[in-house]
Amino acid sequence: MSSVDDINEDTIEVGKPREWAAGVPGVTHAMGPAFRQMGVPRSLKALTAMNQRDGFDCMSCAWPDPEHRKTFELCENGAKAVVWEATPITVPTEFWAENPISELLTKSEYWLGMQGRLVQPVHKPAGSAHYRPITWDDAFKLIGDTLRGLDSPDQAAFYTSGRASNEAAFLYQLFVRAFGTNNLPDCSNMCHESTSHAMAETVGIGKSTITYADFARADLIIIMGQNPGSNHPRMLTALEEAKAAGAAIVAVNPLPEAGLMRYKNPQKVRGVVGAGTVIADQYLQIRLGGDMALMQAVSRRVLDAEAARPGTILDHDFLRKNCVGLEELRTHLARLDDDAVLAATGLRAAEIDELAARYLRAEKVIITWAMGITQHKKAVPTIREIINLLLLRGNIGKPGAGACPIRGHSNVQGDRTMGIWEKMPPAFLDALEREFGFDPPRAPGLDSVGSIRAMQDGRVKVWIALGGNLVGAISDTAVAEAAIQKTALSMQISTKLNRSHAVVGEQALILPTLGRTEIDWQATGPQFVSVEDTVSAVHSSTGLLEPVSEQLLSEVAIVSRLARATLDGTPSIGWADFENDYDIIRDHIAHVIPGFADYNQRIRQQEGFYLPHPPRDLRTFPTPSGKALLTVNELEPLERPPGRLLLQTLRSHDQFNTTIYSPNDRYRGIKNGRKVIFVNPEDIVELGLISGMLVDVHSEFSDHVDRVLRRFRLVAYPSARGCAAAYFPEANVLVPLDSTAEHSNTPASKSVLVRLEPSR
Repeated sequence: MSSVDDINEDTIEVGKPREWAAGVPGVTHAMGPAFRQMGVPRSLKALTAMNQRDGFDCMSCAWPDPEHRKTFELCENGAKAVVWEATPITVPTEFWAENPISELLTKSEYWLGMQGRLVQPVHKPAGSAHYRPITWDDAFKLIGDTLRGLDSPDQAAFYTSGRASNEAAFLYQLFVRAFGTNNLPDCSNMCHESTSHAMAETVGIGKSTITYADFARADLIIIMGQNPGSNHPRMLTALEEAKAAGAAIVAVNPLPEAGLMRYKNPQKVRGVVGAGTVIADQYLQIRLGGDMALMQAVSRRVLDAEAARPGTILDHDFLRKNCVGLEELRTHLARLDDDAVLAATGLRAAEIDELAARYLRAEKVIITWAMGITQHKKAVPTIREIINLLLLRGNIGKPGAGACPIRGHSNVQGDRTMGIWEKMPPAFLDALEREFGFDPPRAPGLDSVGSIRAMQDGRVKVWIALGGNLVGAISDTAVAEAAIQKTALSMQISTKLNRSHAVVGEQALILPTLGRTEIDWQATGPQFVSVEDTVSAVHSSTGLLEPVSEQLLSEVAIVSRLARATLDGTPSIGWADFENDYDIIRDHIAHVIPGFADYNQRIRQQEGFYLPHPPRDLRTFPTPSGKALLTVNELEPLERPPGRLLLQTLRSHDQFNTTIYSPNDRYRGIKNGRKVIFVNPEDIVELGLISGMLVDVHSEFSDHVDRVLRRFRLVAYPSARGCAAAYFPEANVLVPLDSTAEHSNTPASKSVLVRLEPSR
């Protein structure tokens, strides 16, 4: 067991934020922990195989792999993810007797994760205060008996994390639908669901319309609501290459982020001893929630330029052949209130003019975004406006141009492709029926927020999670935890501990699984899996390290045995064959999911393959009209009453999703703590507060529930005026469960109205 101490917030240090990312510190912060925790041989074997054609895919972000890869095709946070998963430290049997669940509840995510790898199944019986070891056979029997004993399959919900492979995800949804429910919430519900909805509506497919190579072909790249320096650092290399090829880059973000300002590539001499590469040619520190207004204002300027010089600005041929809705959009934006735009964005008119001028000069434009866009009430209309702007000048379906949502978790996009969705279309369900001989349920299931409500109401009695940490990731922490605790059985399939293991139902199970770095031996020999990255490229992933324990089962094996224990042979599906040979799974995928023909042959190609994408490949749009849709969206700026701030949740640099690698945030100048709130210095003065003092952070919503963070350090930070930020998942407590994005039901964690009060 790790002897790591928990975070002591009393020792927090606040320093100056960095103005550049990576460089030599990125190497030392990546390699140091690897060598210390795994040893040099194991570290080098793992890290040199990471993101390589014959190696394993990084288990953190979904950034695509370049064609020409370096020996160390990884980033600082990718290396940390490998150390976190591939550590030889394991949780010993005596840990469970020594640590009651009530004690685990008092520990931070950091402490829980640092205890080491889970290596044996454990069970918390009803009425017990502890987990205790259980055999695999007994664990599967308990789950199967419990599921078969429900009054309805809809009394169970089956969550999925984006780290699951295509093969595991396909089997998981197959098991769940064979069991009889579409209750398949997943982490996508909480991140890019807004993207999926808006892009499916406007261009017919909810995925990136570009490939990796398009970054180096672009004239202009607009980066909105994301922090690549911490969340997907390998993107900085693609941006550096784009700058070298002549692209301009505009960053749109409320906080100044080091990775968007300057990049010191540690694999180049210039990045080690030189000044590095300036990333953003223009940096717009936008007010939270103002992105929709900004996109409308730029589109208005594009239309005005066309009116002044008819026939020279818009891509009329593209719009005529491929789009509908132009006149409606033109009429709507002609009424756009300039003062309302400036109030919503917090920007100067000259800044918006400059962005519009850059857009008008560029022939090939990429707009890329992440959760800073998707987790607002008006997220879906905002993404529609991004698509509007791209369509006006034909910036979809040509090299160097397009819409690029950046997926956060390694295979979250692949999981959706494989059927992990509570609302899969009839064509997918029909294909399952043809392939496996049973009629899948047709009624829509529960998403992540809906599952919490259903557990809260007693409608869902069993909660099963394939990876992830829903309790840590979902909004309204107190409500979510109380809901899980009302279940009859909660079960997690995991590699390491997190808070979801400490928030349990009447009974609870933890089933330990192989990591992506580890060799997966089955009856027919070593297996590989596959994943889909953020630009729809599918490639293989093969673990190379010996597993840390012989007791571990793969995710595929766990799902297969779970199905055998639950379904009792009906319908007749070869679950044991799936576990023995993953090629059999891929053959079924090839029959069910379009784009996967000859899967087993194509996945063995060195580069894998791209899935078909009509807007990208053919400039065709699989919408009801057969054309891309320009939309009309009403601007409804966020109101900020006097004495209040708009807060967003965000990650630290030493963090991936809810996994905390250390209590530090090097780029923002924070050390030894996470209980901080970042506020503009002028706002601190206006509120009558003092930087460095302890404050209580209260969120304010119409339900009048007092959600509060106690004793957070107030940190003066050069953010946009009226805006604040605090770390996720700690600040999730401030976001009501019902505060979600319109249409997508994604938690609105990036626009939380708060007031600050001095702590007593």
